[in-house]
Amino acid sequence: MISDSTAGVVLVGVDASQQARPAADWAAAEAERHGWDLKLLHVVDVGALRLLGAGGLTEAADQAVKEADTMLHNAVHQLAQQRPSMVVNATVVQGSPAAAILDAAEDAAIVVLGTRGHGGFAGLLLGSVSRRVAAHATRSVVVVRSAVGGPFQGPIVVGVRDERDTGAVRFALGEADVHNVPVRLIHAWTPTLHPGVLAPQIDMAEEQRLHAQVLNHAARPIAEYPRVHVDTEVISGRAAAALVDASSGAGLLVVPRHPPAERLGLRLGSVVHAVLHHAHCPVAVVPVT
Repeated sequence: MISDSTAGVVLVGVDASQQARPAADWAAAEAERHGWDLKLLHVVDVGALRLLGAGGLTEAADQAVKEADTMLHNAVHQLAQQRPSMVVNATVVQGSPAAAILDAAEDAAIVVLGTRGHGGFAGLLLGSVSRRVAAHATRSVVVVRSAVGGPFQGPIVVGVRDERDTGAVRFALGEADVHNVPVRLIHAWTPTLHPGVLAPQIDMAEEQRLHAQVLNHAARPIAEYPRVHVDTEVISGRAAAALVDASSGAGLLVVPRHPPAERLGLRLGSVVHAVLHHAHCPVAVVPVT
């Protein structure tokens, strides 16, 4: 089972966009696999209506709620036909989309979101709502882009940064146990350079050994999942590039979200930010506690 403290509900943020459908399908399959309920949440963005200058803001919001109710009713009906054993609920709220999803996430085991990036090359970019939820949620957040939202298949890849990442490892192992797939634990590191020259070979070997210890420490939850096959890899190179490369052919890429090192630093961290934009499979962001 996924290791978040509140089990039983998969929350998925939905709207009428094409990007929302793969996320909803992924969330439904995940809920069914675990035997959990599925909750669809649509947020009527009153702030956006105000910026659009909608005449009669209250009337515009009421109309948006009615349209959302119809959309969710149809979605629930379709899911009930496809997965009759699964409990599906739907809710429409008004407010800031990211804030509303973060609030609802407190009662969920996992949050699933699509993206709302722009077209063309910018279509790879993460929408602001998904980015904010992934950066601030206390639950694990799975981001599913339309291009990578197919059926769960392939191994689960986990990026391990340091010894604190046992939660991300445990999350991945729980998913692998349910989906009957193997896990790859990857710790990437960049060799230390002395001014003007490469570090001596003996120092490289020592660094490799120390980084292997980091990975082994974070991998301790492996003992809790004897049915899951796990490979561990220590890679010399940039973490983001290694993980994006490993995500090709993977069913899920799991990355830990560490608190920012500096007050004004990237809330998601540069590695998490990069893989959310460029991974070839859905990405699960697991907060480090």
